[in-house]
Parts: sequence; C-alpha cells; structure tokens
Amino acid sequence: MNYHHYYPIDVVNGPGTRCTLFVSGCEHECRGCYNKTTWRTDSGHAYTQQLEDQIIADLNDTRIKRRGLSLSGGDPLHPANVAAVLRLVQRVRQECPNKDIWLWSGYTLAELSEAQKQVVDLIDVLIDGKFEQDKKDLNLEWRGSSNQIIHRFKL
Repeated sequence: MNYHHYYPIDVVNGPGTRCTLFVSGCEHECRGCYNKTTWRTDSGHAYTQQLEDQIIADLNDTRIKRRGLSLSGGDPLHPANVAAVLRLVQRVRQECPNKDIWLWSGYTLAELSEAQKQVVDLIDVLIDGKFEQDKKDLNLEWRGSSNQIIHRFKL
C-alpha cells in the first residue's frame, strides 16, 4: 500500500483531534474529487512498518490527546489497500482501545467484498458512497455530497 499524507494532528477529518492517513488508490475517480492525486495505487510514498508504529505511538501520546484515527484517500477499501488497512485497524483496536476509527470510502455497504467487510467490522464510523458533483453540499458534515451516508456502528 502507498499513502499520500499522514497528519499526526488533525482537527478537520472527524470529531476532535485525530491522526489522519490519506492512502493511495481509488478506482471510483469521481468527477469533482478534491484529491485526484491519490487515485493511482503507486502514487505517494510506501506505507511502512515504521509509519504504522508512528501512528500507534501518536494515538497513544498523552501529551496531545487524540480521539482517534481517520482513514481517507484515495480509498482505504481499494482492493490494493485492504490487507494493510486491516492490519492497521486491528492494531488500533488492540493497542489503542479507547480510540475511535473513521473511514471514508466510495464503496457502499452493499458493494463491499468479504475482505472489505472485515475492515468495516472493526471501525466505528463509515462514510460511504462516491462523491457526486451534482449532489455537492458544502453544508454537510463529514461528507461532500448528499448521497453519501454516515454509518455509525459503535458511537
């Protein structure tokens, strides 16, 4: 898996102060996407064990309390990303049990493969659905277009 950006302190992508990882790879290629540079799976930087360890350390850092982890992209549920994202969310669940996990995906719940469902089973909030330019609404919280749904599983 590749990633584009990791923000150890983020207050935009989910509630509270968070760690946010923007992964590479998206097959949806939505018209009007604000993050087109993340579409190619080989763009950005290689996701490493060192980065994953840093994410866990940042989530557990008591100097700057973070509410949780946000996963965006690209698409964290892109088939090329699922294995690495699953390992990361499993580690967060084990090593950071009081942190929530939010994930943005262009796939809807009904479209998920069994592997993608394994990831979704471990997260707290899924914002699903492709961005649709004609349904863009700047007043929406946590999503870009009105067709996207916020699924709150554990909050």
